[in-house]
Amino acid sequence: MPIAGEFITLARVVKTQGRLGEVAVEVHSDVPGRFREGMQLLALSAEGARRELEVERLWPHKSYLVLKFARVDSISDAETLVGTELQVPKQERAPLEAGWNYVSDLVGCRVFDGERAIGSVTDVRFGAGEAPLLVVGTGGQEHEIPFAEAFLNNVDIAGKRIAMQLPEGLLEVNAPMTAEEKERQRGSKE
Repeated sequence: MPIAGEFITLARVVKTQGRLGEVAVEVHSDVPGRFREGMQLLALSAEGARRELEVERLWPHKSYLVLKFARVDSISDAETLVGTELQVPKQERAPLEAGWNYVSDLVGCRVFDGERAIGSVTDVRFGAGEAPLLVVGTGGQEHEIPFAEAFLNNVDIAGKRIAMQLPEGLLEVNAPMTAEEKERQRGSKE
């Protein structure tokens, strides 16, 4: 497996699991069957070093996936993997259905509401509702914008541009309070 180019993270090693070199990983892919025996992965350390690994066995355990790698045969061997990101080269990404996007492709895109530039996507958050939230940074401010089909006009990954038609007042929902609003809030507490 080549160790140059762009990579995507499929999982993060959370802890050792067992006595024979197994590790518990937090999976960052929702593609069913993405991990399989014989699969080649790269473990990226916090220092930026990559290590080639081959999945020998795997099984689910609680909220984790347990992986046993070839030539990782003890708790000591497994401890060196804790905290690493398990990656594959970008060209090995699983194909997506039409209309779907990789989170890693959305980060860095500029978001527009009609012709008005809002800012750039700095992160994508999940779990707050049906649609993931685009975290859009704009001049020291941060907006959470639902990445909902109802608001999308166009997603141009190559051009790093997301065109949306946002409902009136959506950006003001998580805007910082004005001095007047803060004063009103203080007055209502007394």
